[in-house]
Amino acid sequence: MTRHLTAIMERQGDGYVALCPQVDVASQGLAIAEARENLAEALTLFFETASASEIDHSNKRTSHNGA
Repeated sequence: MTRHLTAIMERQGDGYVALCPQVDVASQGLAIAEARENLAEALTLFFETASASEIDHSNKRTSHNGA
């Protein structure tokens, strides 16, 4: 299944934080590309291990916030 998700990248100290607000998953890296790759890996693990209700809850929480 293909998913289209948002990644918010923010500089923090000497590195970058990457956040996917739809499912509240974050990661980090020393460069933007590294933070993005780490976020992609974290999202893959999230979707492999999260229950359907966890994924559904995350999506509903984001839609209620107007995102």
